[in-house]
Amino acid sequence: MGLAGCLTLILLTITLTVKACPPSDQAALQAIKAALYEPSLGIFDTWTGNDCNAYYGVSCDPVTDRVAEITLRGESEDVILQKTGGSGFMSGTISPDICKLDQLNTLAIADWKGISGEIPACLTSLSGLQFVDLAGNNISGEVPADIGKLNKLTFLSLSDNMISGKIPASIVNLWSLKHLDLSNNRIFGELPNDIGKLRRLNRLLLSQNQLTGSIPSSISNIQSLVDFDLSMNRISGSVPFQLGSMRVLSSLSLNNNLLSGEIPATLLSSFGLNVVNLSRNNFDGFLPDVFHPKTYFLSFDISFNNLKGSIPQTIRSAMFFGHVDLSNNHLCGLIPEGLPFEKLEAASFENNDCLCGSPLEDCKG
Repeated sequence: MGLAGCLTLILLTITLTVKACPPSDQAALQAIKAALYEPSLGIFDTWTGNDCNAYYGVSCDPVTDRVAEITLRGESEDVILQKTGGSGFMSGTISPDICKLDQLNTLAIADWKGISGEIPACLTSLSGLQFVDLAGNNISGEVPADIGKLNKLTFLSLSDNMISGKIPASIVNLWSLKHLDLSNNRIFGELPNDIGKLRRLNRLLLSQNQLTGSIPSSISNIQSLVDFDLSMNRISGSVPFQLGSMRVLSSLSLNNNLLSGEIPATLLSSFGLNVVNLSRNNFDGFLPDVFHPKTYFLSFDISFNNLKGSIPQTIRSAMFFGHVDLSNNHLCGLIPEGLPFEKLEAASFENNDCLCGSPLEDCKG
């Protein structure tokens, strides 16, 4: 064989060697595959050979050839999912062997509906994890107690599962976290008092659980928070007035809880909030008269409470109101004329003590 042929063979050997992931990673992926069952798309048919980059949903680090990402989603626009109209089904469990992929930074096994079992406790040993999405499955058990060890984690979604237990106290140590979604599970207990340590959070989504206790005032320390959803729980006590001073908070959903006391004036006078849902609680007192020309609500729902008094006339000075629901309270008096009320239907005001005027009946006398 000539010199050129030898060089070609050497280069080919190097190329093949570079493309092969370590046997330990290959073995871990095969164990993960064995624990999952996907009957219709043939996803795991691609999980063969020593080039892990060729496995569907798997990506390796270009330098080390170690497995860096696993992304398997049951609902996406991927061509492979068009066979089922955009969604798939997978059952089985997440094998603890996933923890042998110690260079993993992204784990997304989401929206498969039938994946059950528990989150492997050893997952918290993967110190490089930045993104974890296990939403939309049938996972049970608890959030690992030492989840706070994953200090590089920026995204954590475990929503739409059957996870129970309490929110681990260590979760406040996830100082890099920007997105936390534990909604639609069976999580109980109270929110950590020091949850305000998660200062980089943009979204805190905890709806449809069995959470109790009060709203920690420390949440107002999360000045990057845009979306806070605590709806459909058993939260009691009053709403911290500090929430109204959060600079970028735009969506606040506290509906379907056991909250009481007066609605803080700071919430309704906020310059940033544009979606507020406080419905189906036990708020009482008067509706704060704090509306102003920069008031801008896409949705404003305070229905099914115990509010009394009249609708503040200053509400007419607001820049914009989209959806408004003041029904099922104890409000009384004349409904203000003009925008936004002239475009609202009677359902927005029904079942109050003595509201009158358009779109309800005319006031008597």
